[in-house]
Amino acid sequence: MERTQTPLLARLSRLNPTVVFLATLVVVLVGLFAPGAFGGGVLLALAAVLVWLMVVTWPVQAVGTRVLRLVMLTLLLAVALAKLL
Repeated sequence: MERTQTPLLARLSRLNPTVVFLATLVVVLVGLFAPGAFGGGVLLALAAVLVWLMVVTWPVQAVGTRVLRLVMLTLLLAVALAKLL
């Protein structure tokens, strides 16, 4: 099944990778340093966005990239759930 590129994905592909990395880093740091449930919620929201992006881009990623993304997503979810509990 071939997916056509949506306007949102086209816009995302034009973003500066450094800016995206730094923005994501800021969100992760806010999630890590924010207290309890708020921080966990921020991290879970980030994980949801990353899951969506991973599902959409899964067919075009190399196996090594897929494994690394799954490991990082698992770590993010573990930290988010630990902050919630």
